[in-house]
Amino acid sequence: MPKIADIEGTPNKNALKFILKEPLTWGIARSYDNAEAAKDDPLASALFDIDHVTNVFYIDHWITVTQDGEANWQDLAREIADPIRAAPAATAQSAETVAAASTELANLSPEDQLRLDKINVLLDEEVRPYLQSDGGDLHILGLEGNILRIHYQGACGTCPSSISGTLRGIENMLKTIEPDIRVVAV
Repeated sequence: MPKIADIEGTPNKNALKFILKEPLTWGIARSYDNAEAAKDDPLASALFDIDHVTNVFYIDHWITVTQDGEANWQDLAREIADPIRAAPAATAQSAETVAAASTELANLSPEDQLRLDKINVLLDEEVRPYLQSDGGDLHILGLEGNILRIHYQGACGTCPSSISGTLRGIENMLKTIEPDIRVVAV
């Protein structure tokens, strides 16, 4: 049962980041935009059962919950805390689970895989730490030609700056290694 160590605001006024003393996962992100998508995840389902919750994103020692903007955060945070505290802490992830999370991009050519590896190194070093500190992240959906498709997660998913300024910043940074790349948020 994870204990909540701290609760932080994010740049998205409709999202809160709950910092945990115990991990919920070991490196595998869970991101849900609605209750239907979360139906097989007991923690996320319990959170979507709470009025006003619109997005749930968690990985390792933190979980970000986004609301519709209609609730008072002080009251909503108390309701959200109960399912988080009741959730089981992570157990060692099986090799199958880790492998399943990385199969989406498995059909890339060797050349495109090398390109993607370079892109991920830059994202891991220069972008993801900042997004994660704000309660979000990004997931690469695909690399086709010069188009990199990404999906924002957690607080970043509904934050206006992620769709405009942050996206342009990511694209400009990636242009240092891929001059013709276009980054598209899906």
